[in-house]
Order: sequence, then C-alpha cells, then structure tokens
Amino acid sequence: MQEQINTAMRIIQFILHPIFFLLYHQFAWMYDLVAAVVSLGHWNEWVRSILPYIENQRVLELGHGTGHLQLALHEAGFQVFGLDESRQMSRQAARRLRKKGIKTNLSRGLAQSLPFRRNAFQNVALTFPSEYIFDPPTLTEIQRVLMPGGRLVILPIAWITGKRPLERLAAWLFRFTGEAPGKPGELNPELKNLFARAGFEVRKETVQQESSLLLFLLARKLGRGKNA
Repeated sequence: MQEQINTAMRIIQFILHPIFFLLYHQFAWMYDLVAAVVSLGHWNEWVRSILPYIENQRVLELGHGTGHLQLALHEAGFQVFGLDESRQMSRQAARRLRKKGIKTNLSRGLAQSLPFRRNAFQNVALTFPSEYIFDPPTLTEIQRVLMPGGRLVILPIAWITGKRPLERLAAWLFRFTGEAPGKPGELNPELKNLFARAGFEVRKETVQQESSLLLFLLARKLGRGKNA
C-alpha cells in the first residue's frame, strides 16, 4: 500500500512540475496569489524570516522571484543584488522595487554560472529554491563569489504545523506535492559532504513559528571565520 502511495505521489509531482514552471515564467503575475493561498498567507512571513541570518552589508539573493526579499533587504539597509533566470520574475521584482523608489541591482542568469567577480559578497541568500541549489556547480559558484568567511543562507522548506482543519489540509497538500517532505532530522551525511566538497561548513537550524516550522541551512565559506 505504501509503495502505491509513493508511486502516486511521484506521478503527481511529475504532472505538477510543468505547472510550477509556467507559474514561475508565463504566469509569474499569479505567483504571489498562489503562494499566499497555498501557504495560508504565511509566504511573505516565511521569506522575511531569513533576515536575522544575514550578516554584514553586501547580499546576493539567488532566485529572487517577485522581489519580496529584495524589498525587505533594501528596507533593512543592506546593499542588495539579485539574480533570477526568469525574465518574467525579473520584471515583477523590478516593478515592486521601483514603486518604492529603490534602484534595482537585478541580473538574469543561472546560478551555475554567476555573472559576478570572485569574493564579491558577504552573504548569499535563497528562499525555497528548486533542486538547482544542490547542483555542485551552483555551490562552487556561490563559494567563488562569497568572501572568505561569508555566509550562505538557504530556506529550503516550511511545514504548516497548525491543527485547524484548513491548516491540516494545507500541510497534507505540501507533503503530497513534495513541497514539504518529512520533518527535519539530522543533516544527511551526503549533504554535508556535498557542501564540504564545495568549500563550506554547513549546519541546520529550525525555527518554530505560531503555526509553521521553518528549516534553514546555514553554510560558511571556509577560510576566515569558519563557525556558522
């Protein structure tokens, strides 16, 4: 029975993949609405929760999406840059920043080939990235553009933990679509090795909010200031 359930989940995820692609590209104008609905209104709260982990001044956000974290980082006084491969998302983010009178530092490109010089940033941040973040070339490029001792902060997953019926339904949907798999345990040794080979020390941290649980991966570029 469990094998049949797992097979059904894999099929559903396969079907949903092109839908997610369209949502991030042609239907980018709907992204904020969909994110708000599926997260029961927590999406921006989750995204902003990364702010306390950002250190020092220069920050690169990879996969900036519609620009909510870009705006929050600017308002917090950071020197902010962003990169996304989606032309539609770049337009959405630029529009959001310009409405606030903020000069944009947005680039289009791939995380596996970052258009920035070596040691350019003190922080690299990602919220809910797709699988590209665990591509070795991506980590190698992030390591290259980070200063020695710089920090990589990733918010990969959030779990809805509330007990109300709608919250239980949303949590089930997150699990069924693969957006939020089983609750966090110890870091997988393979994951640690992946980061180590790219020149990082990594640890995880969980943050419990009122009706959700967030997982952060905190990685430090080896060199100066190793402790994350």
